[in-house]
Amino acid sequence: MDLNNVFYIGFISKAIGYKGEVSAVLDVDNPENYKDLESVFLLTEEKLIPFFIEQMSIRSGSNHANIKFNGINSEKEVENILNCELYLPLENLPKLTGNQFYFHEIIGFIVEDIKYGEIGKVEEVIEYPSNPLMQIKKNSNEVLVPLKKELIKKVDRSLKKIIVETPEGLLDL
Repeated sequence: MDLNNVFYIGFISKAIGYKGEVSAVLDVDNPENYKDLESVFLLTEEKLIPFFIEQMSIRSGSNHANIKFNGINSEKEVENILNCELYLPLENLPKLTGNQFYFHEIIGFIVEDIKYGEIGKVEEVIEYPSNPLMQIKKNSNEVLVPLKKELIKKVDRSLKKIIVETPEGLLDL
């Protein structure tokens, strides 16, 4: 398993008590969707290592989870996994429909503007906190298009195409 086949869900923030339990911060939209996990991958020393979950609870209305892993039974053993990032395989992602998509999913999609026609292919999604952008390769030029739901008119997964309606002048930059 490598980082191209997994998605980030959070990190281990601290030890709880002295019997190997940890607190994790879940960086996901709906933490409750992850309450029944049997295992996760921890990124340790640039390697993804599977860890099996003995017990897990998510604090109501919170993005914090208390986790007890199999084989981690002391404060000393917890020290080895503190601040490690948590990952799950991509196939564990809930399927999205309609115009919803995961950023990694649209890499390689063709972007077409309603007025101007084909813009180019999505090379990357640049994740700015309040304004993610599609980086699109058009010939030898780069075009940045905001990933705003108002601009995205249709996502066609079968054709690997995104139809957008860009504001006047955006494609002239």
